Amino acid sequence: MNDAVAPQILSAPDDEAKAKKHAFEMNKLSKRLHREVGQAIADFNMIEDGDKVMVCMSGGKDSYAMLDILMNLQKRAPISFELVAVNLDQKQPGFPEHVLPEYFQKIGVPYRIEEQDTYSVVKRVVPEGKTTCSLCSRLRRGILYRVAKELGCTKIALGHHRDDILETLLMNMFFNSRLKGMPAKMVTDNGEHTVIRPMAYCREQDIERFATYREFPIIPCNLCGSQDGLQRQAMKEMIQGWDRKFPGRVDNMFTALANVVPSHLMDRKLFPFTTIEATGQPVVGGDIAFDEDEGCGDTGAASLPGQATISLSTLKPKKEA
Repeated sequence: MNDAVAPQILSAPDDEAKAKKHAFEMNKLSKRLHREVGQAIADFNMIEDGDKVMVCMSGGKDSYAMLDILMNLQKRAPISFELVAVNLDQKQPGFPEHVLPEYFQKIGVPYRIEEQDTYSVVKRVVPEGKTTCSLCSRLRRGILYRVAKELGCTKIALGHHRDDILETLLMNMFFNSRLKGMPAKMVTDNGEHTVIRPMAYCREQDIERFATYREFPIIPCNLCGSQDGLQRQAMKEMIQGWDRKFPGRVDNMFTALANVVPSHLMDRKLFPFTTIEATGQPVVGGDIAFDEDEGCGDTGAASLPGQATISLSTLKPKKEA
């Protein structure tokens, strides 16, 4: 009898220690994510006093984390702003319609469920075997913009994170011949709405851990997100591979988005290449930008300019030459 009980008694302190360690790590993770979201909001002036922010909720980990963090920041922010959670029920077969309304009621956030059968439209228009993401996104975007106008929202918050931004950059480079990413803040094409991405500085793996810890009732997207062979998934796997094999490389890539040097690219609309000429005066950053020690290794990330020296835990100061 004693032999049977002994292992349980001996393991109790270990279990308690593990639980304390886990709680400590999750507290650090939560603080980091809140700090990164707060920094992004400040850097890009995403939310201002009196704003009414429409938080777009898909039922995925990113939107849950965004709403959770924004609600916490709202309580201690030096400004006053409103939040309203909005979900577009696209009538996908098997979609659990009760999950999000019950969650919104539980946490006490104003919400609206917009029901529009975009699923049937997408399945009718897109040939079998083709990816549905593009059309689905356009339809969803148009509906959400309309709802934002009806609700009187001044900002539309999307849950895209750092990895989404880098994936978009690579997709545009590889498939659209454009050096174009996903901005943290933008105005819609019709000029009517301001879109913000408060999670822009957050790593996807941190959001995944946070979502697991907070036990969000995740709803998978069976219409587009689970399709095999999507190019975005290929970009994601490539970025994750670099992150594992070359720590710091992905951080450097993200930091580079805020350290653009037009004179060392090739866009004639951004820099007057056709009219430049030697003046006999030194040029800051001129040909030294081609020195071998500039970016020849993945040893650390440079700081973002100005206020954008964000507190991402993974960023490290560049070593002196």
